[in-house]
Amino acid sequence: MNYRAVEPAGEYVARLETGADWRAEIEALATEVEADAAWFTALGAVRDAELWFYDQRDREYAPIEFDEPLEVASCVGNVSLLEDERFAHTHAVLSDDEGRTYAGHLESATVWAGELHMRVFEAPLERRHDDATDLDLWL
Repeated sequence: MNYRAVEPAGEYVARLETGADWRAEIEALATEVEADAAWFTALGAVRDAELWFYDQRDREYAPIEFDEPLEVASCVGNVSLLEDERFAHTHAVLSDDEGRTYAGHLESATVWAGELHMRVFEAPLERRHDDATDLDLWL
């Protein structure tokens, strides 16, 4: 296990802009507050979405696309540096109008309404390629 202590540098709440990309809004806040490491939670609703499921056997992502209104029942993730750019690693649980839920890595979604809480840390976190999983993970 690779771990370290983190010191909080600030906390922010934000309302995501209707019509914007959900993950891009998180990355924009991280850029605005100069967060190179953060943890966030969010909730709201989106007009469409693309979730990714990582197939561990094939070591590749399979997209799951939605072109309908969905509730963001839960959204959690972190911000770190990936190739010197801020990257919001975002997972979400989405639900449709019949209460069915879908979950995975949130690649993109169009915000209908969104509220975000972000806790920023002092020291940056960086992602590097991990041969064992073929993913970009924290150092």
